[in-house]
Order: sequence, then structure tokens, then C-alpha cells
Amino acid sequence: MFAMARRALRKLDPALDLAPWLTTFEQLPQPWDAEQLFGRVAPLEVELGSGKGLFLASAAAARPEHNFLGLEVSAKYAHHIAARLAKAELAHARIVHGDGLRVFHDLLPEASVTAIHVYFPDPWWKARHKKRRVMNEVFVRDAQRTLIAGGSLHFWTDVEEYFHAGLQCISEATGLIGPHAEPEQAPEHDLDYRTHFERRTRLAELPVYRAVFHKPG
Repeated sequence: MFAMARRALRKLDPALDLAPWLTTFEQLPQPWDAEQLFGRVAPLEVELGSGKGLFLASAAAARPEHNFLGLEVSAKYAHHIAARLAKAELAHARIVHGDGLRVFHDLLPEASVTAIHVYFPDPWWKARHKKRRVMNEVFVRDAQRTLIAGGSLHFWTDVEEYFHAGLQCISEATGLIGPHAEPEQAPEHDLDYRTHFERRTRLAELPVYRAVFHKPG
């Protein structure tokens, strides 16, 4: 198993007001109300496990016509992501500190999400811990339920065993169409990667396994 050291997070600027971008499950509108959260109605993309927030910030900057919701269980990473969104003034993006699976299962309504992104989730290597993986039967069924017709579920990992287990779970538990391959793209600059983990993996010349599924329309 190849291990790559993680860089320490930069210290947050105490002058930054993170409140407009950082929220918790309890602070989200219940029942779900996207207009209340974002101040507008727009197609919604959700990332489960946002890490350092590279995808969330990059995608929100590239697609200003969409709303973006990141879900991150780590408090320090959630605050780091909120600072990234604040600096970029991405008013149509939010990061939730909390259990992302709970957001999908208990809050997001049917046919409310345009795209779901799951990039490099924790593989939980030990056999007794694999039940903690986010690519499980409950989540993929929630993914199918919350996606709009024609919506997409993107799943990337650097762990081949997890990749095939995830694809099997999606195939057996849902009616999503796929897997379809997502080709690797050459980066145009140093941070032109889907996530920081993809960058580290590819710079180490290790494989990344990618797939996308679509909900029938």
C-alpha cells in the first residue's frame, strides 16, 4: 500500500467571516429549502466528503449557474473549505460540517440533485471496518432517490478493490445506468485536478479508477 504524506492545513485568517459559507446539519433548512439556503433556485450539485475543497471551489467557480453543497465530517477541513469559498466569494456554494450520509438520508428530497460527487472516499482497509464505507447500499439508494432524471453519480478512487465493490453495490442496489468511464485529462496547471488527492495520486504515477452513473430519464 502506498502512503502519501498530507500537507498541514494553512492557518485560517481570523478576519474571515465563515458564517455565510459554513453550516451544520442542524442549521440546514428543515424541511429542505434550497432557496432559503442559497438565496436562489438553481440546479444542485452535492459532494460527499469534500476534503480540502478543491473540487467544490473549482466547480462552483466554473459553473456559476449551479448551486454547490459540500459535505465534510472533519471540522478542521470544513472550516478550511469555508475559508476557501469565502476568499473566492462563491455565494452559491456551502459546506456542511457533519455526517453527509445523514444529509442524504434524512434531508435531501426526491429528485432534488443534478449531480453527486464522491471522490477518493476513505477505503477503510480493515475487513471489520468496511461497513463504514460511504459507498454502501443505503447511500447509493439515497443517491438514486435524490437525483433528478438524467442526473449523475460520479465515483472516483485510487483503491481498485473499493472501486469494483462500489460498482457492484450500485449495480445491485439501484437502477442507475452505468458504469461509464470518465477519461483522465491532462492538467493545464498545478491545481487542475478534481481533488488534491487526485493530484497527489497522479503525480505519484498511481492509477485512479473513475466511473459515472446516470439516472434514467
